[in-house]
Amino acid sequence: MTRTDRDALLDAALTHVPFEGMNDRALMAGARDLAMSPDLARVHFPQGGAGLAAAYHRRADAMLRDSLSQTPPGGRFRDRVAEAIWRRLVLVDAELVRAGAATLSLPQNAALAARLVWETADVIWTGLGDTSRDVNWYSKRATLSAVISATVLFWLGDDSPDHAETRAFIDRRIDGVMRFEQVKSTLRKLPGAATLASMTLGWIRAPQSRDLPGRTRP
Repeated sequence: MTRTDRDALLDAALTHVPFEGMNDRALMAGARDLAMSPDLARVHFPQGGAGLAAAYHRRADAMLRDSLSQTPPGGRFRDRVAEAIWRRLVLVDAELVRAGAATLSLPQNAALAARLVWETADVIWTGLGDTSRDVNWYSKRATLSAVISATVLFWLGDDSPDHAETRAFIDRRIDGVMRFEQVKSTLRKLPGAATLASMTLGWIRAPQSRDLPGRTRP
């Protein structure tokens, strides 16, 4: 992948985040390091700190996508999901994630924050071979988004050796996801379930590739 001026600015700004926070000050400091004008920096990141957080998040998602493609996790499906979540965590720096979370928790960034977690869930499900295109596309990503959000919060406060407690936390939460999927599978086998689902939810389809609320450039 060709390295762009935006990539260089992101890297430069991230070096200032531990001192300034994930905000416009870090962005401008990074621009100064590159002798880039403030106006051009804002062209690359019009959302300021939220844009920096989103770019850092999406860079890790892209790395995870490549990892799942090049080295697919093995074992039971629940273990593959757990491994994918763990891989995503080790691709980022906790201090930068903490700073990004503080920025994305602001009310004006709520849609973007939700979108980013959803995108990570989509990367994982797609990378593990999910081909659903109906309501299951949404339910799978919604449940995994909740797991990812809870896991990140736990991980940020985990000081156990090698984050062993985080690994155990992931396993517990994935067990919940798998139970939910099993319940859905059982319900679909009930008499008349298929007809009812078609009548009530049959119109729901996975979205085509397009910009959605909270979307910013990769």
